[in-house]
Amino acid sequence: MGIPGNKDILCFGGEDWWYQNRGHIDMQLMRRFAKQGTVLYVNSIVMQKPAVHQGRKFIKKLIRKTKSILTGLKKSDAGFWVYSPFTLPVHHIAWARPVNEMILRYQIRHVVHKLRLNDPIVWVACPAACDTAIRMKKSLLIYQRTDRLEEYPNVDHDIIRKYDQKLKACADLTIFVNRSLFDEETSQCKKALYLDHGVDFEMFTLAEKDPEKPMDISGIEEPIVGYFGELDDHKLDINFIEAVADLLPNFSFVFVGKSSPRLSPLARKKNIWMLGQKDYKQIPSYGKCFDVTIIPWRKNRWTEAANPIKLKEYLALGKPLVSTPVFTELQEYRNVVYEANTPKEFANSIEKALRENNDEQVMARRKMVEKSSWDSKAQLVLDELFKNKQSEA
Repeated sequence: MGIPGNKDILCFGGEDWWYQNRGHIDMQLMRRFAKQGTVLYVNSIVMQKPAVHQGRKFIKKLIRKTKSILTGLKKSDAGFWVYSPFTLPVHHIAWARPVNEMILRYQIRHVVHKLRLNDPIVWVACPAACDTAIRMKKSLLIYQRTDRLEEYPNVDHDIIRKYDQKLKACADLTIFVNRSLFDEETSQCKKALYLDHGVDFEMFTLAEKDPEKPMDISGIEEPIVGYFGELDDHKLDINFIEAVADLLPNFSFVFVGKSSPRLSPLARKKNIWMLGQKDYKQIPSYGKCFDVTIIPWRKNRWTEAANPIKLKEYLALGKPLVSTPVFTELQEYRNVVYEANTPKEFANSIEKALRENNDEQVMARRKMVEKSSWDSKAQLVLDELFKNKQSEA
C-alpha cells in the first residue's frame, strides 16, 4: 500500500542528516516513504541554548552547523532531499521567537516551492518547528513524540513543553515509541499511535558472516564489552562505568560513538577504548566484535521515556545484553536481557552473560526482533494514515 492521497512529505527532523547517526526513526521512515513520493528532510532546528562556555566543543558545533547550512538543498543517497535552514538558538527569548519563526517559515516556503511539494504531509520530530509546521498549508500534521525532549540538557524546559503540548493538540496523529509515555499522554492527543522502534535486521544479523574486522578494534584483547551510540553524561554515568571497568580488569570495554568531553576521563582507563563516531553502515561491523553489549544508562526523566534503538540492534546481532533497568521499554525483553542496578551487579551480570551465551540464546534474541523491521514500521504508519484519510472521506 502506498501513501494515501498526496505522497509528498516534509519532515522536520530531530537530527542532522549530514553529521549524525542515520539510524534514527524519522530518517529510517523517510527512507521508505521516499520510494513512493517526494520527501524533504529538514535538518534539526537549533533547540538548545548557546553554550559558549563549552569553548572548543561549542566552536566545533558552530562550524558543523554552518557547513550543514551552506550545503543548501541536496538530494541524499537515501532518496530524499535534505535542507538545513538558518535559525537562531533563541527559543528561550520570548521577543525573539516570532522573528526566528518568521525566518524559518520564509526559508521553508521557498524550498517547498522549489521542490513543488503540493500540500505535503508535515512530519514533526523536532518540537522547535512547532509554529512553522502548524501554520503551513498541508494535508496532514504528524507529530513524532519519541523522547521527552523538554528534559534534554540546555533547553528551555517550559517552552519546549509548550511546543509539545501544542503539537499533540493540533496533530492529526501523534506517534509514540514508549508505551508508558503513550499511556500517559494519549488523552492529550487528537489521535495517538504506539509504534515502537524498528531495526535494520538483515544488516545486523548478516554482519557476522564477514570475517573482516575494523582495524581499530581488531587488536583489542577479548573478551570485549561494547556500547555504540552517542556518548554523553546525560545518559551515561561515568563513575558507574569506571567502577564496572575496575571490577573487570581482564575485560576490554569499547565505546563507539560521538563523545562528550565530559566522558574523556574514561579513555584514561587501561581497559577502556573510545573509538569515536562511525558511519551508521559500519556499526554492525563493530557490534559483531562485541562479546557482551551494554546499556549502562543513568535514571532520569529523559531515560525513563526513551526506547533505545540500540537495544534491538544488539539483539539482532545475537549478542548478550546487560542493561540498567531505567527505561520502561526494557520490560518487554526481560527474558533475553540481564538487568543490573549497581556496578557490582552489572559486572557480575557481564560475566554471567558471557558464561551462559550459546547458539540457542543467540537465536532467541534474534527472534525477539526479527519482525521489527523498519519496513514493517513504515507500513504500520501508512495503514494509520490510510485510516485517517478514510475517516475524512
